[in-house]
Amino acid sequence: MKRQMRAVFFAILLSLIGVLTVSAEEDRTHVGDEQNIAVSRLVDEADLLTDKEENDLLETLDEISERQQCDVVIVTVEGLGGKTPEEYADDFYDYNGYGMGKDRDGVLLLISMEERDWRISTCGYGITAFTDAGIEYISEKFLPSLSDGKYARAFEKFAKLCDDFLTQAKTGEPYDVGKMPKGSVSPFWIFGDLGIGLLAAYIVACSKKQKLKSVTNKITAQDYTVDGSLMLRVNTDRFINKTVTQRRIERNTGNSSGSSSRSGGSSTHTSSSGVRHGGGGGKF
Repeated sequence: MKRQMRAVFFAILLSLIGVLTVSAEEDRTHVGDEQNIAVSRLVDEADLLTDKEENDLLETLDEISERQQCDVVIVTVEGLGGKTPEEYADDFYDYNGYGMGKDRDGVLLLISMEERDWRISTCGYGITAFTDAGIEYISEKFLPSLSDGKYARAFEKFAKLCDDFLTQAKTGEPYDVGKMPKGSVSPFWIFGDLGIGLLAAYIVACSKKQKLKSVTNKITAQDYTVDGSLMLRVNTDRFINKTVTQRRIERNTGNSSGSSSRSGGSSTHTSSSGVRHGGGGGKF
């Protein structure tokens, strides 16, 4: 009797474990067009990356996201299914449970190969860290590699820039209009350019020196003139024309309003699920 009770107990326990496991897996999946795809910070439905590139990139995205406490996500798809890039990116973010913390902080890069669209969707703290000007700056860095088909390199650049922008935002001054990352120059190039300049100057000086071998030094300024070569018979001044430049000085009216490109910050919109998003996009 005791053995039967134990068997029943263990059977019930195993059933509960199975139900909990299935429930957890369901919570971690989203429904695609034809199949369930495990939620991940890297979803390469367009198959742009090799297995090794996927593993390396996912490891990078996970490390940055956990350290910064802000999801950094990359998604590639074949097409948008009739949606705009903005709608698809926002919905993919919302309905797959991305975002960390109560404000669902994060940033998602969407790549659609059908019309070669790219779209960045930001949410929560991501809206603060990635301003309109910041998104434009980031895109200028990874789009050349993306256009050349160097997808792994483009995505690595995107991930690294996201890390830099999130770190900068924590100082209270996110990268924005008038405050963007300054490119670093290797000391090798500084000394290399200096050496090339000195060499070019030396070559030019030597060339001119060769042409001046027939010239000898004179004692006085008079020695450099030729007798009778300059004779001024009439010396007069004549007024030719007059140019006047006028400039209007604008008064400060105290109006601080303006477009986002001038005043900075992030323009936002509301997705189909009612979540506030920022972002930007284009073609590659």
